[in-house]
Amino acid sequence: MANTHLLSVLIWLPVIGGALILALGEARASAARWASVTVALVTFLASLRLLTGFDYADPGMQFVERHAWIPAWGIHYNLGVDGIAIALILLTTLVGLLALIGAWGVVNKRVHQYVASFLILQGVTVGIFAATDAILFYVFFEAMLIPMFLIIGVWGGPRRIYAAMKFFLYTFLGSVLMLVALVYLYIKGGSFQLADLYALPLTAREQTWIFFAFMIAFAVKVPMFPVHTWLPDAHVEAPTAGSVILAAIALKIGGYGFLRFNLPITPDAGHEWAWLVIALSLIAVVYVGLVALVQDDMKKLVAYSSVAHMGFVTLGTFIVFTLVRDFGSLDAARLGLQGAMVQMVSHGFVSGAMFTCIGVLYDRMHSRRISDYGGVANVMPWFAAFAMLFFMANAGLPGTSGFVGEFMVILASFQKHPVIAFLAATTLVITAAYTLWLYKRVFFGEVGNAHVAEMKDLDTRETLVLGVFAAGVLLLGVWPKPLTDLMEPSIAQLAIQIATSKL
Repeated sequence: MANTHLLSVLIWLPVIGGALILALGEARASAARWASVTVALVTFLASLRLLTGFDYADPGMQFVERHAWIPAWGIHYNLGVDGIAIALILLTTLVGLLALIGAWGVVNKRVHQYVASFLILQGVTVGIFAATDAILFYVFFEAMLIPMFLIIGVWGGPRRIYAAMKFFLYTFLGSVLMLVALVYLYIKGGSFQLADLYALPLTAREQTWIFFAFMIAFAVKVPMFPVHTWLPDAHVEAPTAGSVILAAIALKIGGYGFLRFNLPITPDAGHEWAWLVIALSLIAVVYVGLVALVQDDMKKLVAYSSVAHMGFVTLGTFIVFTLVRDFGSLDAARLGLQGAMVQMVSHGFVSGAMFTCIGVLYDRMHSRRISDYGGVANVMPWFAAFAMLFFMANAGLPGTSGFVGEFMVILASFQKHPVIAFLAATTLVITAAYTLWLYKRVFFGEVGNAHVAEMKDLDTRETLVLGVFAAGVLLLGVWPKPLTDLMEPSIAQLAIQIATSKL
C-alpha cells in the first residue's frame, strides 16, 4: 500500500501528544493521565489498520511513505513495513497502552513528564520499526535513549543515576559503531536506503568490519552476553512501567536490527562468524540462566531471565546461516527465523506481565526481596492465578506462548547439530528451576508476615492489564498461526537474501 500516512500517524501522534501533555503542567496530574491513556488507546486502535490493510502475500514493504529530508546527503524520510515490522509495532502500541494504564496512580511526582516520556518513547520506537532509510533508523534509535534515560534516572530507585548512565553509555557507544558503518556504506554506494544497501556488493573484509560494527550495536540492545550487565541494573532501578517497556519493547530493537541489517547486508560475514553468535547465545541461555537461580531480588531474577530468553532470539537468527549455506535447507532456516520472531513477541507478553506482577507486589509491600514474602496466594488468590500462568509461560509450558518460539528454535538447531539443540533445551530445565522456586517462595506456604497478611487482591485496573497480557500469552501459545502467517513472506525473502552471496 502506498500513498498513506498511517505510519507517520503512529509515530508522531504519541510524540506530539506527549509534547502537548507537558504543557498541562504538574498541577493537572489527573488530566495528564487521562490524556496519555487516550492518546495511547487511539494509537493502538490506529495500528490495527496495519493488519486490515496488509497484503499477506506481498513480502515487500507496504504502507510506504517517501519524502525528501536532506537530499544533498541522500537522506530521506522513508517509511514502510513488512510482516516482521507490523508484529513489533502492534506489540509496541499494545504494551505501551498497558504500561500507562498499569502506571495509573503509582507515580505521583511530575506525572505529566512521566506519561509524556512514555508516549514519546512509544512514538520513536514505532519509528525504529518503520524506517527504511538507515539514517532515519539511526535517528529514532538514538532518540529513544532520551525518554528511557529520563524514566530510569528521574523516577527510578536509589541507584537510578548509576543505572541510567550505564544504560545510556552502553547503548550510545554501540550505536556510534553503527553510524560509522552506515557512513562507510554511503561512501561506497551513495545511498542510505535499506533496499540499496541490501544490493550493495561488498568484499569479505568489508563485510566483516561492517558485520561487527552492527553486531556490537545490536548485541548491546538485545542484550547478548557479555554486554548484558547494564540490563539487571536498569530493571532494578526503573519504575514498574519502565521495566515493562524495557523488557517487552526495547530489547526487541536489537533482534530487529540483526534481521534488518546484519543478515541481508553482510550475508557472507554472517555465515563466517555465525559460530561466534551461536556460542554467545548458548552461554546466555545456560550460564545467565544459572545466574538467575541465585538472585534474591525478583526484578533482577526476571532481568537475567530476559537475557537467557533473548538468547533464543539470536540463536534462531544466526543458526540460519549454517542451515542455508551448509545444508541448503531453506525450510529449516525459515523455521529458525520464525522461531526467533515468535520468541520476541512472546517475550514481550511474558516479560511485560512478569514485571507487572512484581510491580503489583511492590506497590503493596515496597520490597522486591523474595525473602520478604511468603503465602501471598492465601491473601491474593486471583493475583496468584495470573502469576502462575505467566511464570509457567516463562518456563516454556506447552499451551503458552513461551513454548512455541523456543520449540521452533530448538527444532531448527537440531538440524544443525544435536548438541546445540540439547544445550538450548537445557534452558527449559533451568528456567523451570528458578521460576518455580521463585513462585514457591513468594506465593506458597503460610503467610510470611503481618505485611503480607494485609495485602489486598487485584483491583479493576490491575485485572484489566494482567488479563490482556494473559490473553496474549494464551492466544499465541494455542494459536500462533496468525502471527506466523503475517511474517512468513518476509521471513522467506530474508532466508533467500541470506542464501545469496555478495562475493
